[in-house]
Amino acid sequence: MITQERLKELFDYQDGQLIWKINRGRLAKAGQVAGFFNEKLGYIRVGTGGKNHLLHRLIFMYHHGYLPEFIDHINGNKVDNRIENLRPATKEQNCQNRIAHKNNTSGEKNVSWHIGKQKWGVSLHINGKKRYFGDYDDLELAALVAAEARDKFYGQFARHF
Repeated sequence: MITQERLKELFDYQDGQLIWKINRGRLAKAGQVAGFFNEKLGYIRVGTGGKNHLLHRLIFMYHHGYLPEFIDHINGNKVDNRIENLRPATKEQNCQNRIAHKNNTSGEKNVSWHIGKQKWGVSLHINGKKRYFGDYDDLELAALVAAEARDKFYGQFARHF
C-alpha cells in the first residue's frame, strides 16, 4: 500500500496530473507526466512499486492521506482527475452518479418503456433495492418524476444525464 509520504517523494501534483520528481531509467524522467490510459477500464493508471495504481486514487491519497473504498468523479469524466473533481463515496453513491446506461432506449435516465402497460415506467435503486415511481403516458412527465426522485434520494450524487 502506497503512502501519502511516498507519493510526495515521487510526484508533484499539477492540475489533475502527477509529475515525476525522479528519473526512473527509460520508463520515465523527472518532469514527465506519470501514467498511461487503460482503454479497457477507461482510467489512467500509474506504475510504481511494482504495482499499477489508478491515478485518481493516488491523487486523492496525495491530498487527503487516506483512501476511501470508492472515489467518485463528480463530473463523471474518468480522466478528469483534478482534486476538486474527486470525492469519497460509497459504492451506491458512486453508482448513483453514473451516466445513463449505453442500452438506454428512452433517452432518459431511470425511465424505460413497459410493453405490457404501453407506458413509461420510472424506477431507481435506493439502498440496494429497486424502487418504482409509477407509469406515465408522457415521456416528459416520466423524465421529470425520475429527476425529482434522483434529487430527493441521491442528493449531491444525482446525475441527470
